[in-house]
Amino acid sequence: MSRTTVTAGLAIPFALVLNLAGSAQAAPEEKPSSYSPVAITEDFESTKNRLAGEKAGVAQTQRRLLDARYDLADKPVQGVTMSRGKPVQGGVRVKLSSGTNWDDLGRMSPEDIRGKRLFPAGFMPLPHPKHGEGGMLFPQFMIDEINKQEQRDLTRFDLDFDLPDHFLPEFPAPIFLTTRPDLGDVSQGKQVTLFNFHELFNGILNPKQLEGLRLLLTPFPQQQFNATEDRRSEHPHRGVACLDCHANGHTNAATHLVGDIRPQELRHRIDTPSLRGVNIQRLFGSQRALKSVEDFTEFEQRAAYFDGDPVIATKKGVNILERGSQVHFMGEFQNILDFPPAPKLGVEGRLIRGQASEQELRGEALFYGKAACAGCHAPPYFTDNSMHNLKTERFFEPQNINGRLAKADGPIKTFPLRGIKDSPPYLHDGRLLTLDDTVEFFNLVLQRGLSAEEKADLVAFLRTL
Repeated sequence: MSRTTVTAGLAIPFALVLNLAGSAQAAPEEKPSSYSPVAITEDFESTKNRLAGEKAGVAQTQRRLLDARYDLADKPVQGVTMSRGKPVQGGVRVKLSSGTNWDDLGRMSPEDIRGKRLFPAGFMPLPHPKHGEGGMLFPQFMIDEINKQEQRDLTRFDLDFDLPDHFLPEFPAPIFLTTRPDLGDVSQGKQVTLFNFHELFNGILNPKQLEGLRLLLTPFPQQQFNATEDRRSEHPHRGVACLDCHANGHTNAATHLVGDIRPQELRHRIDTPSLRGVNIQRLFGSQRALKSVEDFTEFEQRAAYFDGDPVIATKKGVNILERGSQVHFMGEFQNILDFPPAPKLGVEGRLIRGQASEQELRGEALFYGKAACAGCHAPPYFTDNSMHNLKTERFFEPQNINGRLAKADGPIKTFPLRGIKDSPPYLHDGRLLTLDDTVEFFNLVLQRGLSAEEKADLVAFLRTL
């Protein structure tokens, strides 16, 4: 017989009494873990059907956020293009609260802006389209090209890329080499893949560089693209290559979440940075401050591909690169990727009088003067190889934005401005869609007090870099 207790003439099993007593108490709050769950309790087909069924709702939620923040219309600047001719988008796309304007906002203190909740939503951290999970996410044009050339599908069944194509870098991007500036763009207008790199670069690269490029184009397992049952690809997957995001050694604006912050809601969205000019950079990763491109390359394979979790990396098939040959060879190729030509700049990074317009020259004077941009972005490559904390949290109360907890971002590396018009969107998470947005952002955050004409002049100068 089981033990029972008698209450008001009713016999109740003793175990049930304990269960009822326990249910009356509040369940302890679950403490977030630094680790992803290793055991998978749901079979793949159930996972796929559930997440695919949620996909439209997730996309709609992100689109509402983008529409509320930005003017997403296709409005190219007349006569301004990227290196291969794609139109550059212009105008301030960040929307302001009703009843405010940029001039009035620029005269307010951070405390007033925070107290009146007037900090533009488009200046807030931009969440990943599915911030609770994150993971690598590619523009459709990249998915289509890799599928066409390699029959490797980078589609996620749970999620699509969120930003419109006209705000992204040109595709395929041109490739310029420090070792062969006489050749100009060596891409021949093609997206370089494992299937065509040898015919494009044999005779231009040395054998180590050629092998490094091969490895950069070789897919390896990644958190969402692998052979396990918790992948986000329909079929077991070979994985992702470095140059799937850093397309043609530049960027296609593919997005991800940083692996070095916990809990999940504080992880930053990443806008893939260009690899152009890594030879003059001394810090790698927006916040990690890795000291060489070889360190960064090895880190990506061992951890960043798997959300910074080495336990999951082992499960999904991490590719451990050999430092002395593979990592070194990959670094050899990355270190010869050059910035695009800037015909109006002299050898010291200053505008050549007679080739620059009056507006561009006024913008240059502001860059070194009132706007004080050169304090961090020093010529000729327009970086100080350091990190700076903008402390944007002065302007807003902490808040949750589609799963992203907007608080203090901390110090971020100074990215080079050479070739900047070819690398939209801007800031480390891509929250700024145009250079006009970027100038407005820094004018407000750094309290520069620029007039509308001065801001336009500064944008004109940035487009020459």
